[in-house]
Amino acid sequence: MAVDQGLIHWVAEALAPLGTVTRRAMMGGATLYLDGTIFAIVGDDALWFKADAISDAAWDAAGCPRFSYEMGEGRTGQMNYRRAPDDVYDDAEAMQTWAALAVAAGLRAPVKKRAKRP
Repeated sequence: MAVDQGLIHWVAEALAPLGTVTRRAMMGGATLYLDGTIFAIVGDDALWFKADAISDAAWDAAGCPRFSYEMGEGRTGQMNYRRAPDDVYDDAEAMQTWAALAVAAGLRAPVKKRAKRP
């Protein structure tokens, strides 16, 4: 995945009224957080919002496909992220609306504890 710095800047600018967007590198892409809550990933010049069973109906209604990737040997994996609707790329209000849905999914996600090192 490639990281589109302009896209990350736009996300941070559009979401500034809601909080502070930070990022962390992830497998050639970036994971985005809003005030410490994971809500999106950026890769292959696209924005993917966090989703879960509760928000899936809204993503399905908007026609937002699930994030999938090749695992090798003809297998495909999926993650709980949905491709952002087209209007978020040029409409701050749309970005805020969809990001709020993704942040809610991030808040509902179980907290993963890091394994203790020996």
